[in-house]
Amino acid sequence: MSDFTLQRRYLSGARFLSETPIYRIVGADHCRYSSRDESVGRLVVRNVKASDSEDDEVLEKMVPTDLMTPTGTIGASQGWVATLKDNVVWLQDDLNPFASDSSPKRISLPRPKTSPDCQTQMVTNVALSSSPEDEDCILAVKFVGPQLSLCRPLLSLCRPAEKNNQWVNIRIEDPGFFSSRVMYSNKEKMFSMLGRGGTHTGSWDLENHRSRSFVYRKYKEYLPSEMEDMSRCSRSEHLVEAPTGQTFMVKWYTDIFWNGPDDGVRRWKRFMVFEVAGGDAIATDDIEELCIFLSIKGEPFCVEASLYGLTPNCIYYVGDFDYGKVNIGNNERVGGYGFSPAPYFIPPQSS
Repeated sequence: MSDFTLQRRYLSGARFLSETPIYRIVGADHCRYSSRDESVGRLVVRNVKASDSEDDEVLEKMVPTDLMTPTGTIGASQGWVATLKDNVVWLQDDLNPFASDSSPKRISLPRPKTSPDCQTQMVTNVALSSSPEDEDCILAVKFVGPQLSLCRPLLSLCRPAEKNNQWVNIRIEDPGFFSSRVMYSNKEKMFSMLGRGGTHTGSWDLENHRSRSFVYRKYKEYLPSEMEDMSRCSRSEHLVEAPTGQTFMVKWYTDIFWNGPDDGVRRWKRFMVFEVAGGDAIATDDIEELCIFLSIKGEPFCVEASLYGLTPNCIYYVGDFDYGKVNIGNNERVGGYGFSPAPYFIPPQSS
């Protein structure tokens, strides 16, 4: 069986589904392109299955190099990246290795309106409920501050983008969500966010809002030196759902590493993983046959490791200046360092 054909198990039986491997975006290589046009370059990726090696793949697929800048994208979900240009949100499949090279899909959405006492220039991240090619797909953009905006991309070319292609702005009153990352919950069929510190969640759709608080029932014990290290770190919280129906919260600790007096970069230091069940958050160092994918700007996802030739009980991550694979059981890391111009994983795509 090839890497592109994987057997997927279902409770009702077994079936075969053709899916692509998982790739990490490395960059764009215009040096090997014969044209002098430096606005495009060949997409460079790395197969996560071979992430222990240093072999990048330079594809024939051409991509705009402006997507490979720190402000070139505002997030990624479902294999699509989002950009914000002149206050207009775009969805693009340019960085998907398996999307069309000759006819990339680029969807321009209406300008989001700024709610009172909010801003629409700085974005935390984005999330899609499904592929933008689905008629019922909804895009969520979480702006820094109180505003969460939802919109239907309506990719279908046979229907005009009428009134239902407008933004719905939701004002979040709880300041604990002002810097939170948004994800789509397939269980709740709503967009969810973790509050500051990972103490509670909020979920929203076009009409409803619900919230839930957590009680931490179990913590992993750490040495005093480990606790001191974590106290110096910055931390972000990430919510991710597994194909098995479980929900996990990951606390991502990063610290500044200095290359010189004025040259510091933020890198991974530690992960803490909790399984969220009802109102309980239970620390765990074993997610069994699963692995989690986290990126600094992309929507997280989780897969069964054996289906993709990956290492179980691991977190694969990419930050702004480092990337790697971390064993949840012992926090050991294998990876590399370097600037990631588009710090994203492309999740499995049905082909």
